[in-house]
Amino acid sequence: MKNISVLGAGAFGTALAISIARSGQNVSLWGRNEEHCTEMSLSRKNTSRLGDIEFPPSLSVHSTLDAAHNSEIILLAIPMQQLTVFLEENAKYLQNKTLVACCKGIDLKTQLGPVGVIEKIIPSSKAAMLSGPSFAIDIAKALPTALTVSCSDENETQKLQQALSNDILRIYASNDPLGVELGGALKNVIAIGCGLAMGHGFGESARAALITRGFAEMNRLAIKLGAQSETLAGLSGFGDLVLTCTCEKSRNYSFGLNFQNDTTGSGKTVEGIATAHAAVELAQSKSVEMPIAQAICDIFDNKITVPEAMNRLLTRPLGKE
Repeated sequence: MKNISVLGAGAFGTALAISIARSGQNVSLWGRNEEHCTEMSLSRKNTSRLGDIEFPPSLSVHSTLDAAHNSEIILLAIPMQQLTVFLEENAKYLQNKTLVACCKGIDLKTQLGPVGVIEKIIPSSKAAMLSGPSFAIDIAKALPTALTVSCSDENETQKLQQALSNDILRIYASNDPLGVELGGALKNVIAIGCGLAMGHGFGESARAALITRGFAEMNRLAIKLGAQSETLAGLSGFGDLVLTCTCEKSRNYSFGLNFQNDTTGSGKTVEGIATAHAAVELAQSKSVEMPIAQAICDIFDNKITVPEAMNRLLTRPLGKE
């Protein structure tokens, strides 16, 4: 068995560490807050994120990255907009490793996804992407979950598939890391839109329309950038889109649901907002139309209200599906 490190002790990183360790593999979980790590080591739980779910015996907790030196596989559960700085500051621990991005988004400065950021900053690594329809609490509770893993090296993808799969967490292999990362990123934009629609009383039919037309937007941009349409139709695209647009456990959907135009929302950093702006810039550079993403940007830039955005979408020129 390979030693595995999970860097990032938020809900998703902790849930992945718990799930992988349940199969008996040695897993090191790193968190940046030393006090929180000490608390988790003593209680054998991440109470603030996952309640009373206990850590398996083979899961250890660390507040330094020394354990990563002994890990062949490192899962990066770091927020997308923080990933670049994290990699730059900790590159010495990450050289010549298999680095698996577990975050979803597009970097605002470089317009790269997680795999692109890893390849740029740690070129000696083998960069991969893990994504799909999943909530941290479901994984931590050992509820059946299916994800997709993808690396440009097919042999490495197969190794990761074997290393990360278990009786509950089923991992499918893909040869399209770009498609996997774009599906996971762009669906957050549509999830915010669906939350806004439901929160403003537009109804289930409007949500269904946003999911469907949002999926078309995702495909247009992803294919233009070189991704495979089959990837977007799979777990890391359509599957993740449906989950995050229909459940209040989705942070992006919940944010949209509770957003009011006279506030700035809940104060949380929601990845889909940054992704919307990055996606619109990418789309404009490739002459791709993304009216839903543009509407999301305009709402959160205080250019239009949610009802005005819906009216703008409804009054676009009629066309073929």
